Amino acid sequence: MCPRTGALHWTRVFLYAILVRALLLVLSDAAASSLTQSQAQSWVLAPDSVALMERRFSFALDFCVNSEINMYSVKVIKQDSGEMHFRNYSKCSGKIDHDPSCSGFRMLDADFFSDAKMLEIQKGAEELNIPIIRSNRKLVASVNGGLENPSSLVFRSAWNHDHAQDAPKRFDYPSLSGVERPESDEDIAFMSILELGQLIKSKQITSELVRIFLNRLKRYGPVLESVITITEELAYEQAKRADELLAQGLYLGPLHGIPYGLKDIIAVPHYKTTWVLNLLKNQVLDIEAWVYKRLKSAGAVLLAKLVTGSLAYDDIWFGGRTRNPWNIEEYSTGSSAGPAASTSAGLVPFAIGSETAGSITYPAARCGVTALRPTFGTVGRTGVLSLSESLDKLGPFSRDAAGCAVVLDVIRGKDPDDLSSRDIPFSDPFAVDITKLNVGYLEDAEMDVVEKLRSKGVNMIPFKLNYSVDSAQGILNFTMDVDMLAHFDEWQRSGKDDDYEAQDQWPLELHRARVVPAVDYVQAQRARGKLIRQVRDNFKVHAFVGNATDWELVCVGNLVGMPVIVIPTGFKQISDAPTDNTRRRTTITTGIYAPPDHDHIALALAMAYQSVTDHHKQHPPIDDLGPEDSIPNPPTRTIPPRQLRGL
Repeated sequence: MCPRTGALHWTRVFLYAILVRALLLVLSDAAASSLTQSQAQSWVLAPDSVALMERRFSFALDFCVNSEINMYSVKVIKQDSGEMHFRNYSKCSGKIDHDPSCSGFRMLDADFFSDAKMLEIQKGAEELNIPIIRSNRKLVASVNGGLENPSSLVFRSAWNHDHAQDAPKRFDYPSLSGVERPESDEDIAFMSILELGQLIKSKQITSELVRIFLNRLKRYGPVLESVITITEELAYEQAKRADELLAQGLYLGPLHGIPYGLKDIIAVPHYKTTWVLNLLKNQVLDIEAWVYKRLKSAGAVLLAKLVTGSLAYDDIWFGGRTRNPWNIEEYSTGSSAGPAASTSAGLVPFAIGSETAGSITYPAARCGVTALRPTFGTVGRTGVLSLSESLDKLGPFSRDAAGCAVVLDVIRGKDPDDLSSRDIPFSDPFAVDITKLNVGYLEDAEMDVVEKLRSKGVNMIPFKLNYSVDSAQGILNFTMDVDMLAHFDEWQRSGKDDDYEAQDQWPLELHRARVVPAVDYVQAQRARGKLIRQVRDNFKVHAFVGNATDWELVCVGNLVGMPVIVIPTGFKQISDAPTDNTRRRTTITTGIYAPPDHDHIALALAMAYQSVTDHHKQHPPIDDLGPEDSIPNPPTRTIPPRQLRGL
C-alpha cells in the first residue's frame, strides 16, 4: 500500500509505478476467475470502454500519490532536487477521506464534477439508472454463461468490408403527364418532386427554380428560425451545371435540378457545419458527406444548411428555437427541426434530416409533413455528426411519400466508410400490389387511414406489438447517452458543457451516463437483442399503422431499426384559439411501420393513402393567420415539460 507520511521521493514513485503496472498487467491478462478481478472489472465505465480510453496505469499511480498527500488529486508540474511537486486540480480535493460519494467519483476518474453536479448525478442515478440496470439484469442476466440473449452489438473482424455486391436495382418512377407550370411562385414552391422534375425535364422551368426557393428561404427562414446558412453561390453553380447537362441531352433523373436543404450536422466543404453549437458556430469541415455526394451526383441543388437542435437535441439552438409553420406560436420539436419546418413551409421541396430517437418522426408530425425514417443502415453516414453508431439514421422530408421514395432511391446504398451501411435489396415501392398485403393497426391508429387503405383493397386487421422488455426507453437511453458521451468526453471533462444552450438536455443526460458501468451497458445491449428478436417473432403482418409519436414505439422502432413513414392525415382547431376564424391548425398524423428492409411496403401504403387524400397538399398559414389573429411577441404559449428524448 502507499505510505501516508514522509517525503514523496521520485524513486519511490518510480518503484510504485513499476509495481502497479506489473499488477495491472497480471489483472488484465489473468483468467476471469478471481473475485478480486471481477470486482476490479466492475469499476470499468461504459463511456470509457466504448471510447477505448485506457487509464488503468495512470489511475493506479494517482491513487498512490493521493494517499501520500491525504488523498488529494494531484498533477505533476515539475521535478526539482529529486522530489516531485504537485498542484491541486480536483473539485474533490480534501474530501475523499470524508465524502464517500467523492471517493466513488474518484474511483471512476470522474472527480472533475462540482459538488452540485455530483448530487445531481447521484439523484439521477437513483431515479433512472438503477431501475434500468435492475430491469435489464432481471431480463437477460439471471442465468450465467452467456448462452442466451447475445448483445446486439456485433464485431466484424474482416479488414476489407468492400465485398463485391450487385448494385441495388433502382425504382421505376411513374411518368407524369400534363404537368404545367403554375402562375404563382407559391404554387410552384408546393409542387411535389415528381411534378417539379417534369417541369425541368420539359424545360418549362430552369435554374430560376433556385431563385424562387432562395427568396422563400430569405423571407420565411428568419420567421421560422429554421435556417443556419444559405448556400446561394453553390446553389446557382449547381443549378447552372444542371441546365448545361440538360441542354446537352443528359438528364440525371427526377432530382435533376431540384433544390433541397441539409440538416446542419451534415458536412459540405467550404460551408459552415456548426452542429448548431454556439462554441462551433464558425466551424468549417473539409469533408464531403456521403449523402451530399449522392445527391450532387443525381443533379440535386443544395440551397441551405438547416437548423438542428444544438448537438442534435430538440429544437433549441444558438439562434433561437424553430417554429411550427402550421402554428408559429408552437415549436417544431425534435432536432430535425429545420428540415421539417422548411419543407412544410415550402422553403425547399425536400430536405435530409436524421434520427437517433425521434428527430424525424416528432418534427414531421408537429409540422404536418411527410417524412421517412428508413431502415437502419440504409443511408451512409460518413461526414455526419455521430451520436450513436447503432442508432443514427438519415432520412428525407418531402411533400409526399412518392418524393420520399425518389430521394431514398438516390441516397441509399453501401457507404465504404460506414461499416453499418448496406446495399439493401428493396423492392420497387411503385410496383407493390397492396391488395396482397395484410396490414395491422394498433389501438391508437388513425381510423381514417385504416378505412382508406381498406377501401383500396388492403386487408386491415387489429394488431398488437408484444414484447417483454419493461422499458424500451431505458435501453435506448443507456445506448444513446453512453455512445454520445464517448464522442464528447473531452467536452464534458473540460466543462464546456456548462455553456450549452439548454442545460436540461445533453448536459443532464450525459452527467448520468458518466456513471453507467460497462457491464450494465452490455446488459442493455443484450436486452436490446432480446427486444429485437421478440419484435421480429411477433411481426406477423406486412406492416402496421400506429401513432407516429408514441414515445415507447419511437424507442422500440429505433432500437429494432425498423422503418416508419409519417404522413399528415388531417387538421384540427388549435387549443385556446384567439378567434374561431384563425387559420392556424394542429396537424394530425400517423405512422406506417414495416419490418427492417421493407421500407418499400410502408412507402407503397403511404402513397396509396395520399392518392385519395389531399392533406399533404395544404399550405400552412405563414402570411395569413386569419382575421382577428396575431402572434404576441414573445409568444405566450406555455412550453410543455420535456421528456427524456430528443435525438
